[in-house]
Amino acid sequence: MKAKLTGGILSFVGFVLSPVSWWNDLVVNFPLSYLMALPFGLLNEKLFLPSFVIAYWMTNIIGILLMHIGVKKIASKQKKNENKKELITTLVFGMIYTALIIALVLTEVLKIPESILNRFR
Repeated sequence: MKAKLTGGILSFVGFVLSPVSWWNDLVVNFPLSYLMALPFGLLNEKLFLPSFVIAYWMTNIIGILLMHIGVKKIASKQKKNENKKELITTLVFGMIYTALIIALVLTEVLKIPESILNRFR
């Protein structure tokens, strides 16, 4: 019962942070990303935009991972050792996903439109 409750809470928090919910950007992810990027922007204006984008990606990735872990907890009847192995596997796939996003940005497959960049220059 405790695992199902924990899984439900993790799934809900993950849903709120994830890109699955259409309203989360305006209400949750943008404000969180802004708060995380603000200290970097105060240090140097040029750091605000990259740190905002990274924080935004982090909130979405963390949301997806939390949903995954939560659903696994709800549906799983695994023992603790198996849960730790599953968590490690989830984190590895999350890091691979993050590395893929970084590679797509560095190769300019994903890029911010110039009109947005010009506003911050």
